[in-house]
Amino acid sequence: MAKGKKKLKVIPLGGLGEIGKNITVFEYGEDILVVDCGMAFPDDEMLGIDLVLPDTTYLTKNKERVKGFVVTHGHEDHIGALPYVLREVNVPVYGTKLALGLLESKLEEHGILSNCKLEIVCQRQTIDLGVFKVEFIGTNHSIADSVALAIHTPVGIVVHTSDFKIDYTPISGEPIDLPRFAELGKKGVLLLMSDSTNVERPGYTMSERTVGAAFEEIFLNAKKRILVATFASNIHRIQQIMNAAVKNDRKVAICGRSMVNVCNKAIQLGYLTIPEEVLIEIEQIKSYPQEKLVIISTGSQGEPMSALSRMASGEHRQVEVVSGDLVVISATPIPGNEKSVSAVINALFKRGAEVIYETLADIHVSGHACQEELKLMHRLVNPKYFLPVHGEYRHLMQHANLAQDLGMPKENTIIIEIGQVLEINNNKAQIKGRVPSGNVLVDGLGIGDVGNIVLRDRKHLSEDGLIIVVLTIQNGIGNVITGPDVISRGFVYVREAEEFMDDVKQVCKEAVLKCQGTNWSLKKNTIRDTLREYVYQKTKRRPMILPIIMEI
Repeated sequence: MAKGKKKLKVIPLGGLGEIGKNITVFEYGEDILVVDCGMAFPDDEMLGIDLVLPDTTYLTKNKERVKGFVVTHGHEDHIGALPYVLREVNVPVYGTKLALGLLESKLEEHGILSNCKLEIVCQRQTIDLGVFKVEFIGTNHSIADSVALAIHTPVGIVVHTSDFKIDYTPISGEPIDLPRFAELGKKGVLLLMSDSTNVERPGYTMSERTVGAAFEEIFLNAKKRILVATFASNIHRIQQIMNAAVKNDRKVAICGRSMVNVCNKAIQLGYLTIPEEVLIEIEQIKSYPQEKLVIISTGSQGEPMSALSRMASGEHRQVEVVSGDLVVISATPIPGNEKSVSAVINALFKRGAEVIYETLADIHVSGHACQEELKLMHRLVNPKYFLPVHGEYRHLMQHANLAQDLGMPKENTIIIEIGQVLEINNNKAQIKGRVPSGNVLVDGLGIGDVGNIVLRDRKHLSEDGLIIVVLTIQNGIGNVITGPDVISRGFVYVREAEEFMDDVKQVCKEAVLKCQGTNWSLKKNTIRDTLREYVYQKTKRRPMILPIIMEI
């Protein structure tokens, strides 16, 4: 095939039609480049699951061709899966100093840091990965050191914004590098891939500095102890909380494992500036007057085991929320977490605390661009094709519509699903085939050993309970020696339903008598089917029924 006719393949393995788990594969000829490799948190249907990883089977099968991972920033949904994926696809990881600093801590926790190669890249720097030249462009987001990428390929330039917003007054570093986006737009961009998270919000996202002003006012008027919950990775937010504490002569204690780890790394790398005498250990808070204390903690999303949730339930070892405490929740609930956050707020109020959350004050701003910022990005980059990324399906559709409102032909706005392969060159863009994709579930130490069948059983058990029928039969003959004994869990309380359970035993006996011989499988199925029908008829419930037959 002539070189000019080759196409670039763009294969998202996550981050489309969902929030989180961002990972995109770029493939040209024999070279593969991977942008980000994030995780997601389980939804309500994933009972007992700790983390959700992308299915990277395609990368594992082609690992000799993978030139490296490039990470755009240090959020979990962009780097969280790397400690698992690098075990199978051990190639260099490129990113900015903070992103790799946070990743380094994760790899150390997993015991694989010594086997991994991390390469720090600065903004405006370009690296060569096979046929790809990857340029790092400074952006603004809710974490420092975030970048967009200009991927120079043999068929044209791909601009991948990753998560971004336009902040003209960032807390640290430079404003977003709009001139570079404009230069690329003049040069000619083949494909724009842009953040869709806030596409439904009109206007502009407020600057992070507005939060600092709100904190200063809150701290000035607070009479007692202040507890602030926010995202551990939002270092700019933590810096502003620190600044407000210093201004009001308060000591600061950090609480929550991830908060402590991130703050230590940020201080070490120079992203957090805290006067020595301000920071104290959480164990020291009893040595200071309440009105001189600020505690920064995890738990802004109502996570059950987070520091704030344990404080709200009275289970935290070092911090007890008391009447008069001021609790500031500086975050917006991620979709799906609203009930958890509301439960924590209610529990804090019950303990006598005053709680300030986003609907009451300007204590949080998003890290994602709203409609007017997205329009500006489109106008500057002026791409031939557009692929909306990072959002649920409705976000992707709305972003495609926005691009069309700006004059892009409908056939040049492309919406694809994870696993689908977009083949693109300067003449044509089309969806062609798909690769393995989906979720890999982490449950404790098990990675990928819990699938849909296990989740279905867990859901069944959680909703309807369990009935176990135990029988002992005579070896070789099949006569019942003892039983059936019936055990119920999560269905009915046996002592209050003795008559019903006696009837269940009788139904089981009759079911066994129907099946002569020693065919265990037949006996089990007969018991299960007969009992399921009887229980539903009497209770309109469908518990899981588990017959156990022992032979002596």
